[in-house]
Amino acid sequence: MLRVVDVDYIKDYALRVTFNDGISKNVDLYPYLKGDVFGELLDVDKFIQYGLTRVTIEWANGADLAPEFLYEIGTKA
Repeated sequence: MLRVVDVDYIKDYALRVTFNDGISKNVDLYPYLKGDVFGELLDVDKFIQYGLTRVTIEWANGADLAPEFLYEIGTKA
């Protein structure tokens, strides 16, 4: 099962995400920050309020994204 094991803020809405297979990817989430839950994260002060769960990244407002989705949209770091 794919899991996020580390995450670092790069800038704006971009994160460097490291997965349990050892691969790190740069993920730009700006195009996906829409709707009631994810739209709140357009405020960068809210965007940087994230942490790791046992599987993925979760923001303070409860938003999270599947590690498979992050892996798919990321570019190799």
